[in-house]
Amino acid sequence: MPPTVLAVIPARGGSKGVPAKNLAPVGGVPLVARAVRECLAARHVTAVVVSTDDDGIAEAARTAGAEVVERPTVLSGDTATSESAVLHAMDVYEARYETEVDVVLLVQCTSPFLTADEIGRVAGAVAEDGADSALTVAPFHGFLWRTGDGGGDFEVNGDIAGGSGAHGVNHDKAHRPRRQDRPQDLLETGAAYAMAAPGFRAAGHRFFGRTDLITTDPARVLEVDDPHDLARARALAPLLDAAPSAALPARDEIEAVVLDFDGTQTDDRVLIDSDGRELVAVHRGDGLGIAALRRAELKLLILSTEENPVVAARARKLRLPVLHGVDRKDLALKQWCEEQGVSPERVLYVGNDVNDLPCFDLVGWPVAVAGAHDVVRAAARAVTTTEGGYGAIREIASWLLGPSLDGVPAGDRPTGSHP
Repeated sequence: MPPTVLAVIPARGGSKGVPAKNLAPVGGVPLVARAVRECLAARHVTAVVVSTDDDGIAEAARTAGAEVVERPTVLSGDTATSESAVLHAMDVYEARYETEVDVVLLVQCTSPFLTADEIGRVAGAVAEDGADSALTVAPFHGFLWRTGDGGGDFEVNGDIAGGSGAHGVNHDKAHRPRRQDRPQDLLETGAAYAMAAPGFRAAGHRFFGRTDLITTDPARVLEVDDPHDLARARALAPLLDAAPSAALPARDEIEAVVLDFDGTQTDDRVLIDSDGRELVAVHRGDGLGIAALRRAELKLLILSTEENPVVAARARKLRLPVLHGVDRKDLALKQWCEEQGVSPERVLYVGNDVNDLPCFDLVGWPVAVAGAHDVVRAAARAVTTTEGGYGAIREIASWLLGPSLDGVPAGDRPTGSHP
């Protein structure tokens, strides 16, 4: 029996920054109704509940298709936590239906561009992949600063001045590495969280045990906390709500999957030890995805310009053929297709940088990983929501085989992201 997955949307009526915020329309739809719509469309979600103390929000939630749990006054004040509202809603739902919730989601309707796919992936991290808790994050490349101890700091025209000065939080201000040389920071979006219900009850908070991070598109991250945020959301809605919905590749369209290595199966960083040996980080989920693609009898290849023992070692581990040290990847790919008897139009090629563009021109399904060069994303037919080195290949495998990766084509594949 599939697990019972309850999505809880806390939406109290007493907003200070934006009065009646949760009923504010974005793209012509109230924020609370947008959240309900995406939860109802998300994989794994069994039921959607809106926890509120406001009659107008309750009516909008029911109209959108959610159930409503009346939130008591003690849990509706400014100091009440989201966790307390979720626990209360879970208790009411379990009593109402005489059932036990296995996984509970906290979904914030103040994130208007959260998608059903992202909600489903957060739920799946706990319901399918064994995490205790999970949350949505977005790649973040900025430099964070913090003022000194604050004892002597003062504000001048909105700026912090004086005191002991400022220091870098995620960087040394005397050393400013390039973006590609810095570790990948991930910013909590505040949009969606998933928790194993028993562990959530025991811990009393949303982060416990093994916590998985679900990478989302940073272009869609926005939290409505003040009138300026609401104005931005309304301006962006015509663009983001009208995003193309072209289909993802289907299993019967694809005969072969060809994978770039650096930046696609890794995060594009290289660690070099004192003997000059290179080390890279790969993702276990990619290995699971590749194994599933092999079971589905797809032809597979790693194609890389780098002639590197790391690439060869990874190929051996995955039991994949590899062509590396290749100057013209497109010519090597064309020859490989001829040798394998595969039409290039039935090849899915995954890349991240400009040296992959000639291969994009050759194949039927060029796919870029999230975080790829802007030119590469623009040339791709589909773009993953996951960055290279963080499970992008597993995501692509789920497009073709379904999230269970059982090798059976799924009619209900995740929606992914498109350029």
